[in-house]
Amino acid sequence: MRFGRIADATIRTVIGVDFSGAAQSGKTAWIAELSAPEPLRLAAPASARLASRSPRFRLVSLQPLGRPAGGDDRDRVNRYLVDRIASQSETFWGCDFPFGLPIELALGDWQGQLSYVSEFVGSAKEFGLSLVETTERVLGTKHVRRTTDRETQTPFDCYHYRIIYQTYHGMREVLAELADHPNVLVLPFQYPTAGRGTASSILVEACPSSTLKRLGLPHQRYKQSGGKPPEAVHRRTRRTILKTVSNYVDISSHRRRVIMQDPGGDALDAVLAGLGAWLGFSRADHAAIESHPRYAREGFVYC
Repeated sequence: MRFGRIADATIRTVIGVDFSGAAQSGKTAWIAELSAPEPLRLAAPASARLASRSPRFRLVSLQPLGRPAGGDDRDRVNRYLVDRIASQSETFWGCDFPFGLPIELALGDWQGQLSYVSEFVGSAKEFGLSLVETTERVLGTKHVRRTTDRETQTPFDCYHYRIIYQTYHGMREVLAELADHPNVLVLPFQYPTAGRGTASSILVEACPSSTLKRLGLPHQRYKQSGGKPPEAVHRRTRRTILKTVSNYVDISSHRRRVIMQDPGGDALDAVLAGLGAWLGFSRADHAAIESHPRYAREGFVYC
């Protein structure tokens, strides 16, 4: 698809990825594919894009990423994800991991940050600790949130110990591989290049928790830990979430059972990553995001 501005983009497929930085990430990272019955255009009226009386999308695929990748090993999964994002046409991607780091860390622009992460010698944990040391030295505190984290109420800052594996491996093994790819537009960092060529995929940062908050839905007590079956409270919360999600997405009874039975809630998060990112993207003031002094360096959560 060739477009001179974001509003001209045509989208036929929305894909959500609940990303994981675990060594066997293919087991807990999920991918959800939402198909639109007709091409989606941002130039269309909002009422037409986000009609809530009948589902706008159909959930056509929902599975752990290890399945299409042919294995659960993180390197294999991330290579598959890069290849698919680069080759998919007329597709919008919402991926649940931080795309950038706070300005206060003084790691340069986005390309500079990607280079810094890619060249770091050490593990994700060591990378996170190095960022904490930098923050303590510069600000006298251990952590600082990006502007978009504060605005969208993400659960953690982007180098918190609960999220650093996603940040490290997502930036290092996914974004760094796609940043210069002619078929991919990574937003908000690449708004200025939107009219300079062809792009097959638009890729943005998603956050299921922020989407749930935006929709006024419960954002806790739907995830079970330790691989145990969901308890009554988790099932009850998931039913509440799905009731609203079903206004936007047609979900078959089979995939609804998959969502209800998945222990960690990762299947539901993949759906929320795609849908939430698209809802945020379609309502966004793209000119304001592009000209914002921090978003183009830190990132922006579309939710």
